[in-house]
Amino acid sequence: MSNLLWRSLVVSPAVLGATLLVSATAIAAPNTTAEVSSAKPGVTDPTQQPEIFAQATLDQINRYSNEGNQNNSQSQVTSVSQFSDVQPTDWAFQALQSLVERYGCIAGYPNSTYRGNRALTRYEFAAGLNACLDRVNELIATATADLVTKQDLATLQRLQEEFSAELATLRGRVDTLEARTAELEANQFSTTTKLVGEAIFAVTDVFGDGSGDSNNTVFQDRVRLDLQTSFTGRDVLHTRLAAGNALGFAFQDNAGNQLTTAEGTQTFQIGSTGNNSVEIDRLTYEVPIGPAQVYLAAAGGQHSHYAAVNNPYFFDKTDGGNGALSSFASESPIYRIGGGAGIALNLPLGQGGSIFKPSSITVGYLASEANNPGVGAGLFNGNYAALGQLNFAVGDRIALAATYVHGYSGAGSSLFDAGGIRNDGLPVVGTQQANALTNASSSNSYGVSAAFRPSDKLSISGFVSYTDVTGFGANDDAEVWSYGVGVALPDFGKKGNVLGIFAGAQPYALNRPGFGGGDVPYQFEGFYKYRVSDNISITPGVIYLTSPGQNSDTDDAIIGTLRTTFTF
Repeated sequence: MSNLLWRSLVVSPAVLGATLLVSATAIAAPNTTAEVSSAKPGVTDPTQQPEIFAQATLDQINRYSNEGNQNNSQSQVTSVSQFSDVQPTDWAFQALQSLVERYGCIAGYPNSTYRGNRALTRYEFAAGLNACLDRVNELIATATADLVTKQDLATLQRLQEEFSAELATLRGRVDTLEARTAELEANQFSTTTKLVGEAIFAVTDVFGDGSGDSNNTVFQDRVRLDLQTSFTGRDVLHTRLAAGNALGFAFQDNAGNQLTTAEGTQTFQIGSTGNNSVEIDRLTYEVPIGPAQVYLAAAGGQHSHYAAVNNPYFFDKTDGGNGALSSFASESPIYRIGGGAGIALNLPLGQGGSIFKPSSITVGYLASEANNPGVGAGLFNGNYAALGQLNFAVGDRIALAATYVHGYSGAGSSLFDAGGIRNDGLPVVGTQQANALTNASSSNSYGVSAAFRPSDKLSISGFVSYTDVTGFGANDDAEVWSYGVGVALPDFGKKGNVLGIFAGAQPYALNRPGFGGGDVPYQFEGFYKYRVSDNISITPGVIYLTSPGQNSDTDDAIIGTLRTTFTF
């Protein structure tokens, strides 16, 4: 107990400091916005007014463009009088009307309105005048100046003098936009590729007698840079680089013996190289072919890349930093059986009815040793997992899936190793009794998952999985169970925040010969993701583990984590 109190005191300053930082940011941001907003109505500097009005005009132009796209039909309008909301009340209107009809320099819309039943503003008028100036300059430049009369040139000169301030402002804004566009084009990374990044900082520790005594407070990181390339606009090639120094905690029983277990593994500890060295941890390609969505993995393929896991707000882009803290709460363990290289298809089935939405079937095959040409390896003779899943929805708020996975694992493998994604050689989830495959084994796994959204502010999800392991040695057979349920409250306290609570049983195999352990290892997790901005979130949370190693005599363990996630 004293050890628990001491470690709480150690971590408390960091948590308090982060809380104060978040609070200060949340308070400062609205005040800054308020100051900017309140400054505009009271602007007395006349040099600032054209910029404000010009921005409004540009916004209007954008809206007109959108309206044109929505109508999906546009024809040339060569008469100002066709704009029914333009009031011809002064000489400028008459002059511009004559120029437009002579040179056809304004494009309008078939409904003969210029947006609403109102007169043109000076800046809207200047935009039309600028179009006529450009048209006349074009005629002069192409040696057709004889079409431009001296009277028209005089009219243009007078209109330019009358609207000189508005024209200067509009042209200045356009020049600025053109310069910015040119700069972006000159410095863009690629016309087909965008960079999506994520960086995680995490302060974490494990408390409790036994396991708590064998660990220290740690500050860990993981970084992922995902180059997402599209060649057609519908496909995507993921080339992801990853690095990190996050290692899992060591758990031990009351006798001081270390447990070979994946209980308590957190998502940012998956895919971490351990020493911040960089590696390609995902190389996949997704493309639609006819009605099917095809998934190809050359490296780092995971079933959850292509199959619906039905665990909203807990699952985040395959162990990302914006969902649950633990790998167990993130997705059903059935998706952690196998991984690596292979192919998968998603096929729609039928059209559905008034209650049952269109369903689909998902099939996939991933091999963990596809790159190894050695005996007992390769695409078909090494470790592999073949998945089949039926997906369907009831109404708009219920999603269901039934999953089957057949796998083969060589001697010394782990059942839930996700294709060996962890660099420390440990499985991703589950106890030693559930994972250890002393000899080569085949497995048949069955699972169901469901997600229910009663309202936009509440999500309930859960899963159950069962695996029948058939080993090729004596006493190698095992039955592995796992189940869990989670409740998420999105936008809790602030838009973008998530409060999540998850409870369930880590994958376990009771009374397995040679391993022992007759107790169910339960896990309880609570976290609160606080969205500081669109790109930064802070997630404090607690993971409580009972009967680690499936032994109730082993002290329970509590993992406390403060995770900060940067996305860009």
